[in-house]
Amino acid sequence: MSITHLEPQNIWKNFAALNAVPRPSKKEERVIAFIKNFGENLGLPTSVDEVGNVIIKKPATAGMENRQTVVLQSHLDMVCQKNNDVDFDFDTQGIEMYVDGDWVKAKGTTLGADNGLGVAAIMSILESTDIAHPAIEALFTIDEETGMTGALGLKPGQLTGEILLNLDTEEDDEIDIGCAGGIDVTASANYNLTSTSSNFVKIEIKGLQGGHSGMDIHKGFGNSNVILGRLLYAGISNEIQLISIDGGGLRNAIPREAHALVAVNNTSEYLQKLETLKSDILEEFASVEKDLEINFATAENIENGLSVEDSKKIILALKSAHNGVYRMSPDVADLVEASNNIARVELKNGGLKILNLTRSSVESTKMAVAEQLKSVFELAGMQVDFSGSYPGWKPKPGAEIIKIMTEIYEKDFGAKPHVVACHAGLECGIIGANYPKMEMVSFGPTIRGAHSPDERANIPSTQKFWKYLQEILKNIPLKN
Repeated sequence: MSITHLEPQNIWKNFAALNAVPRPSKKEERVIAFIKNFGENLGLPTSVDEVGNVIIKKPATAGMENRQTVVLQSHLDMVCQKNNDVDFDFDTQGIEMYVDGDWVKAKGTTLGADNGLGVAAIMSILESTDIAHPAIEALFTIDEETGMTGALGLKPGQLTGEILLNLDTEEDDEIDIGCAGGIDVTASANYNLTSTSSNFVKIEIKGLQGGHSGMDIHKGFGNSNVILGRLLYAGISNEIQLISIDGGGLRNAIPREAHALVAVNNTSEYLQKLETLKSDILEEFASVEKDLEINFATAENIENGLSVEDSKKIILALKSAHNGVYRMSPDVADLVEASNNIARVELKNGGLKILNLTRSSVESTKMAVAEQLKSVFELAGMQVDFSGSYPGWKPKPGAEIIKIMTEIYEKDFGAKPHVVACHAGLECGIIGANYPKMEMVSFGPTIRGAHSPDERANIPSTQKFWKYLQEILKNIPLKN
């Protein structure tokens, strides 16, 4: 079945049209033009600000003119991840989708439901002729996934709305009222190459499920870079020399795969250690990483690598750097307060980069984790840089829109929604810095496996979300 035949057809039609447009983070030119043309073709006031955010405004429907103006907000970019055996170019190709039972999936790549379903829902409201709503300001931001530069570049005065509905969460029974802030921590170094021993070993880790480095960080999933660090550490007594490392990808995705090439002075002894450690690791992750593979083999004809001393410093740093949950919130049940994801490790021709994404809902804890990482990497002789820092979103549980949404949910779905804060990075905190009086809330349909090639969108949940969104818009409070 084509996804355009699914209900609600307007959302899936718009999602299919959006997913036909390549939209990697920081390469949003085509999707910006797509959304701009969409608004202009509807005859609605449409503008693109200086950083690339698109704003489309639609007047209130009859009888709704005295309601508060609502900002509907989603981001245009998507995380681009694929399985290694899939031939796909995110810069030129549209996402290939299919229906599997109650789920929409992509063929070996991320689906882009994060945040494409939110974008499609806003498009559906903008083009509707029979849905009651107050005045709408549709805000489509760019680059949410790799720096939130769209939200950071949004200037005061561009919006007049009093309520912002962010359509970028992934559990349909949750109303999100707060989120974590984040900071990128990058360690780098350049090393002189030297001759190596004649004994070489290739290490491969694959089959991990990966996932969202915020929403999934507490689930105990394997991190390929951390596992690789353990395997490399086993070779320190064998005078291991690093030649190359290629592990992970984007900062906001838990890394699924890693490869390394090393030289050691005693191949058989090292391989024996790896076999023992492999058995231990597979047993540790047996319940959560059923497809994990750890492979190693001898290699030949390699000449240059790092010295034993420099290799040891890198391996010790990988073993010492914090990964995963740093602290649970003492104030909000089951909320991760602070965490770090060792997202990317690359060693090539003597050049090293280690990319981390540190998150926290408390600014001081965010910096404490970042500074701990900085200390570890600097002790290993690396240069450490902080970048892309953005604030968290402080909950305001007494906001009127939250009460309204809770009442609608209970009435329409016969259960209480979970009013929560999340460990993901949403744009609400950044936007709120320039629009402090705006009430904000985030919600969305159920999505699983975001930021991984296993990403999938639930079809019945999308129907539920669409009904909920329409009811919320009908019940926006009167202007003050």
